[in-house]
Amino acid sequence: MFPLLDQCTVIDLPKIADQRGNLTFVEGGVHVPFDIARVYYLYDVPGGAERGGHAHKDLRQLIIAMSGSFDVVLDDGLSNRRVHLNRSYRGLLIPTMVWRELDNFSSGSVCMVLASSRYDEGDYYRDYQEYLRAREGQS
Repeated sequence: MFPLLDQCTVIDLPKIADQRGNLTFVEGGVHVPFDIARVYYLYDVPGGAERGGHAHKDLRQLIIAMSGSFDVVLDDGLSNRRVHLNRSYRGLLIPTMVWRELDNFSSGSVCMVLASSRYDEGDYYRDYQEYLRAREGQS
């Protein structure tokens, strides 16, 4: 098993400041190292609730706190790390085969996810022990 958390990076996105309001944009293959095939967002997450709790075999993602804040807990089977997101011009890049959980959502927070492929249930590891066995097989 090899470490993956060093590939999970927070990136700054372009921010165009204007007295009328700021603008940020994301271009697939330019600001993220993949073409964007799907965009989805989480909102109205009840206090104390958690999201995620899975890893992807092939999907890569950029997670952005569009409003409010939340934490992303990353785990590669060797170590884990908590990343706090609270700026709409910063995103967390997550490569394949990293377990993630999202928690600590502030009131009114919105989490946007840019994904490298369309939804495919077969791409998920939803059982942590199964995920660990797959990671061990990558040695």
